[in-house]
Amino acid sequence: MSLINTQIPPFKATAYHDGEFVELTDASLKGKWSVLIFMPAAFTFNCPTEVEDAADHYAEFQKLGAEVYIVTTDTHFSHKVWHETSAAVGKARFPLVGDPTHRLTRAFGVHIEEEGLALRGTFVVNPEGVVKTVEIHDNAIARDVTETLRKLKAAQYVAAHPNEVCPAKWKDGEKTLKPSLDLVGKI
Repeated sequence: MSLINTQIPPFKATAYHDGEFVELTDASLKGKWSVLIFMPAAFTFNCPTEVEDAADHYAEFQKLGAEVYIVTTDTHFSHKVWHETSAAVGKARFPLVGDPTHRLTRAFGVHIEEEGLALRGTFVVNPEGVVKTVEIHDNAIARDVTETLRKLKAAQYVAAHPNEVCPAKWKDGEKTLKPSLDLVGKI
């Protein structure tokens, strides 16, 4: 079953953020756009490259009114040490969420039961807590956060313009489409 257009599940988790341990819940995500980026575990090979990519683009997410959440199956204690010992992860100014109970990874359909780890999953969630985009793939393939930013902008655009759609490779400021019978077979 797809998570698209479904409400995020109730949850409670602890994150390492700005030198502190903070509690996050599903209510914490409401009222703003959220980007949840699931990764297998701290202290792996590809994960720090993705955290650094998100950190390098964090100002763009903030400008769009979105918060980024990195989620792994580790504890918030591991995230503290990861943040302190990895130059790449140390750039993160967003919450590093621990999911040692695997409730979040299971709820978002990215849990690998045999390994107790998460697949690489990215979810854009609107301010009402509804999932608008889903990307899940193999752990050997790291993501490019610029594509996540493009999807966030597209989700925000169609939320503000419900009678329009964003075509393939759409970028902010480019032409959109207004679905109509006149367009059928013309594109």
